[in-house]
Order: sequence, then C-alpha cells, then structure tokens
Amino acid sequence: MRTFKQLIVIVLVSSILSGCGSTGAILLTPEENIDTIPLKVSDLTKAEKQNWGHLDLLVDTIPGMSVDKAYTEIIKNKKGKKVIVAVIDSGIDIDHEDLDDNIWTNKDEKPGNGKDDDNNGYIDDVHGWNFLGEGYNEQLEYVRILASGNTNHPDYAAAKAEYDKEYSKWTQRKTQYDQIYQQFKSADETLTTHFGKKDYTQKEVAGIKTEEQTLMQAKQIAQYIYSNDVDSIADAVEEIKEAVESINDRLNYNLNKEFKGRVNGDDPENMANKFYGDGNVKPVKKSESHGTHVAGIIAAERNNGLGANGVANNVEIMSIRTVPNGDEYDKDVALAIRYAVDNGASIINGSFGKSFSPHSDWVRDAIAYASKNDVVFVHAAGNDSKNVDVEPNFPDDNINGEEISNTYIRVGALAPKYGSGLLAGFSNYGKNNVDVFAPGAQVYSTTPENEYDTKGGTSMAAPAVAGVAALIRSYYPNLSAAQVKQIIMDSGLEIKTKVIVGGNASDIQPYKDIVKSGKIVNAYNALIMASKMAN
Repeated sequence: MRTFKQLIVIVLVSSILSGCGSTGAILLTPEENIDTIPLKVSDLTKAEKQNWGHLDLLVDTIPGMSVDKAYTEIIKNKKGKKVIVAVIDSGIDIDHEDLDDNIWTNKDEKPGNGKDDDNNGYIDDVHGWNFLGEGYNEQLEYVRILASGNTNHPDYAAAKAEYDKEYSKWTQRKTQYDQIYQQFKSADETLTTHFGKKDYTQKEVAGIKTEEQTLMQAKQIAQYIYSNDVDSIADAVEEIKEAVESINDRLNYNLNKEFKGRVNGDDPENMANKFYGDGNVKPVKKSESHGTHVAGIIAAERNNGLGANGVANNVEIMSIRTVPNGDEYDKDVALAIRYAVDNGASIINGSFGKSFSPHSDWVRDAIAYASKNDVVFVHAAGNDSKNVDVEPNFPDDNINGEEISNTYIRVGALAPKYGSGLLAGFSNYGKNNVDVFAPGAQVYSTTPENEYDTKGGTSMAAPAVAGVAALIRSYYPNLSAAQVKQIIMDSGLEIKTKVIVGGNASDIQPYKDIVKSGKIVNAYNALIMASKMAN
C-alpha cells in the first residue's frame, strides 16, 4: 500500500494571501482508488463528531473540508474584508451566544422607530427581514395546488398522485408510531414504578425476575431498546414522542388541504405587493431551529470556547425569514433573494427546496438578478435520495438544461466516513445539476436559546460551502462571484472511487458520474487556487 506522501500532488504556490508576502503551500489531492487509501475504522471521538466537517481527509481520514488546516497554514492571524452572507431560512436566534457578534446590522435603519429610514421599502429591517410575519406552519406546495381546486393547473395530476402517496404513507406511519410510543411509555412507567425511581439502569432491568406479565413485557421492551444502543428508556420515549409530534405536524399542517397557514395578509399569487411581513427575524418558537443551525455552520464565532466553530471568520449574517414549517412560497423566495442583493449581501445561502414550484420563473429571475449583481447563490440539493437531473428540485438555475446563472452552486451532502458510504444516503445527486458535495450528515451547530445540536441534510452541506465562498471573498475581494464558483468547483478533492448512491446499497456508481465537478469541497485548496487566480 502506498503512503499518503506518495499519494500527494505537490503544487508550489506563491503569495498565498494578497499583500501578505510570498510563501509556499501544497495542494493535496487523492490520486488512487479508495482501496489504496487507509480508512478510519474507529468510531469518531466526541471532538471529531463536533468538528468533522473541518477536518482533513489525508491527515484525519475523515472527508472534511480542511478548514482547520486552512486557518493554521494559510489564514493564520491575517485580517480579511467583512463579507455579508444572507441566510434565507427559518428564523435565526440573533442573540445566540455563538452568533451575536456576527450578525449583520443595517446601519442606515434606526431600530424601533416605525420608519423606513433607508427608504428601501422595509420598515425597521435592522438585521434583515421576515416575510412570514407571525406564521410558521404551512402546507406543502402540491397540497396548495390541490387546495386551489384548479383541476386545469398543469401540475394538478402530478400533485394529486404525490398527495395520495404521501398521505397514505404518513397516516400509516402515525398508526405505527402511536403504537410504539404507547408501548415504550407504558414500559417506562412500569419499570419506574417497579424500581421506585426514573433513572434505573440496564443492569437492573436485566436482573428482573418475575412471573408478572406486565413487568415481564416491560423488561422485554426495555431490553429491545437497549439492544439498539440506547442508554436511557426515558430518552427513547422522548425521541418517539418527538417523532409522533412531527408526524402529526405533517398530517395536520403540511398535508392538510383545509389548513390556512399564511397570516401576513399578503397574496402569494401577486408580485405587485413586495413590502409585507416585519423586521422580526427571530424564530417564533424554540423548535424553529433550522435557520439558527444553518447560520452557525457558516458563522459561529471561532475559538471562543463555546460550542461550535463556523467555517468563516469574517462574516456578518443577514437573516431573511422565509422558510416555514412546510413549503416556502415562490414569491417570498424571489423577494428574499432580491432583498439580499439590494442590501449588500455578496453570498446567499438557500437551505430549502421543493418538488413543485408554480412560479419558478419568479425565483429564476431573482437568481439571475443575483448573478448579474456579482452575488454567489448556494443552494441545498435536497434530501429525497433522487437524481435531480431526472426529478427536479426547486429553485434551480436552468430552463431545459440551459443555465441562467454562472454564480449558482448546488450542493449535495457527504457522510463522515470516506469510502463507498461517502455520500449521505438521503442526499439528492445529479451529474448535470449538482455541482459539488460537502459535509452534511451529522453536523454539530448552534440552535436557539444558546444551545447546540447535531442535524443532517443537504441543508447543512450548503452553508459549509457558503462559508468557503465567504473565506474566498473575504481574503480575495477582487475575485468575482463567477470566479468564486469556479474555484470551489475546480479546487476540491477529486474522488475516483465508487459510492453508494441514494442510500441504495445495490446502486453503486463512480463518484464522478453523480456530480458535475467530480470533487468534494476543500477550503484549503480553494484558498490556494484563489491566490493563483487573484495574482
């Protein structure tokens, strides 16, 4: 087996950072098949789990983006230009201990005076804008199509087929999970009564000797739960309870044709009114955590002794609350993109998507507007395990395959293990319409009220790439948005192995056949290539 040094391509580069003197660096790229590269066989440590997306493939054998290496060997203590990254998402906890110093403030707006001081049409938009008002729960787009009653809608038949399939699936799932929850809850209550305490142990459960049927059943259920690497029955009960609540939300809101979620008074079918919502960009409830998690991946304050480190160290997050618990409206997304561009963002992160988009032209026009104004738009590929070349995921940047933007980057998700399981099973893919892959499964980041959690999705992979784009734009501000995209596409690590696609173990394809670049994003290489391009 070859050593790592024998698998390294060395490229000497001068002037790693503009104006910072001349120094050398190496560009690391795996050259051989996966079988020739040592794999990490041990479980990730706690520190690795919380930071795996920043680690280095060749050093740590974990497919991170070499972020820590980029800081240690390239960025060091150098100061770059502040970069505004707009996060179009659910609300963001802008007071979070690990985010509060990296939140964008509109200096031309006087907080709380009820006036549009900067004359941009949005009153008191101090840290961004909230297009949802006080709304949170919403229908899915295909449910809205059916609820309209317009059987002549071009997507009506497809929407009905999707609805029938999904409604049946979720009603069956509700029945199953309700039964599991009741069994787990009953077992926990029985064991708590038996031991006279809630914190009974696996050893104590194993020691139960009884002929009493209810207690014996509780013991059997508990041992089944323990066999699935769960340490606490009470925790298992709570997890199932949360799953049941999520299923109920799906049925009561997302799939409910009678539900009316839009409460901001705006007509989503009419683009004439652009100024609705309010300036409150925070979550309406603690469980609205998606936007805060995404923001932390980009911009959690680095090395401050708190929970997480963001990819970028010189950013301000502009919060644009647009994504509800359900499908976002095309109008809101289009206006959110334009708001970001018009108010100074140079990068936009969009960790959202859907399969039906009645006004996709509004959003494509906004994406083209961002491109024309030198703004990078990073979009999550979606979590349906599908080929988006065949089954579209919106928003996208093409009409019949012809791209309307050269600054749009679509991102799939990696899992924290190199090898055939490199791709997260849930991630969408596509040789033509997914540009790169980045860490997206089991990502640790910020959540509301100064808390932290691990979440997975292409929603987590997109902000990782947005963070790399921010690093490039911070230290090489003269590079265009199109050049930033080119660098991210070209500088990644080329993967020559075969991978499991769509979570289907029988579908194994060469990595290069399921993504346009054939690479995984690498921050260290990106900064080296940016240096070469800038000079």
